[in-house]
Amino acid sequence: MKKLFVLLLISMLFIAGCECVNGLGKDVQKAGKWMEKQSQQ
Repeated sequence: MKKLFVLLLISMLFIAGCECVNGLGKDVQKAGKWMEKQSQQ
């Protein structure tokens, strides 16, 4: 039972980490698009 709990906890942290990295990637992409627009003007 203890092993199952640890496995679930690790899985939840991994999924939360992926979502965080995904959100960071979107923010960086938006910043890149903004920089492209600024350089074209």
